[in-house]
Amino acid sequence: MEIYKKLFKALFTISVLCVLFMAPKANAVSFGDNVNFNVDKNFDASARTQITATLVKTTSNLYFYIEKPWWDSQPQLKKTEILSDLDGLAAEFDNKIYPTLTSVFGSEWRPGVDGDNKITVLFEAMNSNESGYFRTTDEYIKLQLPNSNEREMIYLSSDRFNDTHLKVFLAHEFVHLITFNQKNKAFGVEDDVWLNEARADYASTILGYDDKYDSSNLQQRVRDFIENPADSLTEWTGTKYDYASVSLFTHYLMDHYGINILIDSLKSKYTGIDSINYALDKSGYKDTFAQIFTNWTIASVLNNCAIDKKYCYLNQNLQNLRLSPALNFLPLTGNVSLSVTNVTKSWTGNWLKFIGGNGNLRLDFSSLKGLTFQVPYIIEDSAGNDVVKFLTLDKDEKGEISISKFGADYKFLVILPSLQSQIYQSDGIDPTYPFSYTVEVTGSAPVGNQDLVQQLLDKIVELKKEIAVIQGQKNNSGGQTVCRLNSNLYFGIANNNDVRCLQEFLKSQGSDIYPEGFITGNFGNLTKVAVVKLQAKYAIPQTGFVGPLTRNRINQIKNGG
Repeated sequence: MEIYKKLFKALFTISVLCVLFMAPKANAVSFGDNVNFNVDKNFDASARTQITATLVKTTSNLYFYIEKPWWDSQPQLKKTEILSDLDGLAAEFDNKIYPTLTSVFGSEWRPGVDGDNKITVLFEAMNSNESGYFRTTDEYIKLQLPNSNEREMIYLSSDRFNDTHLKVFLAHEFVHLITFNQKNKAFGVEDDVWLNEARADYASTILGYDDKYDSSNLQQRVRDFIENPADSLTEWTGTKYDYASVSLFTHYLMDHYGINILIDSLKSKYTGIDSINYALDKSGYKDTFAQIFTNWTIASVLNNCAIDKKYCYLNQNLQNLRLSPALNFLPLTGNVSLSVTNVTKSWTGNWLKFIGGNGNLRLDFSSLKGLTFQVPYIIEDSAGNDVVKFLTLDKDEKGEISISKFGADYKFLVILPSLQSQIYQSDGIDPTYPFSYTVEVTGSAPVGNQDLVQQLLDKIVELKKEIAVIQGQKNNSGGQTVCRLNSNLYFGIANNNDVRCLQEFLKSQGSDIYPEGFITGNFGNLTKVAVVKLQAKYAIPQTGFVGPLTRNRINQIKNGG
């Protein structure tokens, strides 16, 4: 991995020198101009490497190009409709996407490699499962990379013109453009793809596009996550499940630790997991990426703040999210023995549930010596109380769980093994490693026919509940909680529920008060500015401090006063 970083730094150093002495000048453009663009054949619908596109609109921040054959084939009425849609998209970019995302993550390279402040947006025919992409190649001059278009550039699918998520796709790709400037250009390193995509995908939540959960980007990510949760967080192959995993993990991370983790990890010389650990330390947190990943896997199946706040999602739209683990049904009579060997990749969640059985349960876990597995597990007693524990593994990666009166005093066991060895592969595909578990239930008491029938009926009820949980995810619409401010709040408070309550209220007051609308639990500059605006609105001394006067006024308004 280190040799790739050195090569990247060398290339970037050459790039800076070339740009200083040979950078192209911004060219005058006009409506109807045709330009040949290099494109990525892996995204293009026809695997083309070059297309011709027509400039159809210019705004204060953007050039809109559409590939020429497609544009020329559209009837005039359709062209008028598209141009109108682009007017709306440009206004959304100028008024919301650009100012919000640059205020959070910083600016793109401006004026950039082409000496032009405007960003080029090219619509081309892409594969059906693609919405857009960004190429770092375009940020270099052709002398270095002949395939470069020598401009700050975003590619969007022409099939998405009628998609209500078009602004989400534009915002997503724009974050990649920002990332190049804030990470690649500033530090001469390239971030891990999973983290680069995590920031870009979270843009829709930052911009408030996921506030209305139904049909949102977040809802689709939840559906994909439920369909296949056991997808490596850090391995990136570009599937919808990759996006789902990083989206759900990022929401958990942001809700518990704040947006500064994404910001500081971006604006550092570190990449991937190392940059997250750097950002956590900078913000004063003792938790590490590994601990947070483990807690996230527990939260994804429990999602219950009453057990522990770290075992739940705080985003209102994710309060009903609960994964249904893979079921292992143990026979209700006689001694039971079950042995299974699975394979997994680094930073992949595994959720395995055991129900049935009638006696003393013993589970033996093992993997390869030298690996680093974490194995939290959840036990639910007959009263429905869940307890989280952690299996201690020895130096040979072996450990044992023992539960007396399983099936009687305890209803089920869930284990959540995850491999947490940092394994880097140059080709982006991580290797798989085995883990095994053996479950034995012994000492069961004889069961009469009538008792056996009743136990089977009870287990059927349990299985129906599992099915209901899965079906419930599809209709999860989230909801808002009502909160009340009971303590003074001020700049610098972090990861605080009262601050979240305050931010929710500020957001409800409209974009004039709190245009960013971040619900992070961290009382930073944006929140302080919003509080000052609120105080001015209600004739309260404009201090940015939420004391008794401000708190009482907020609580009155929340109560309809």
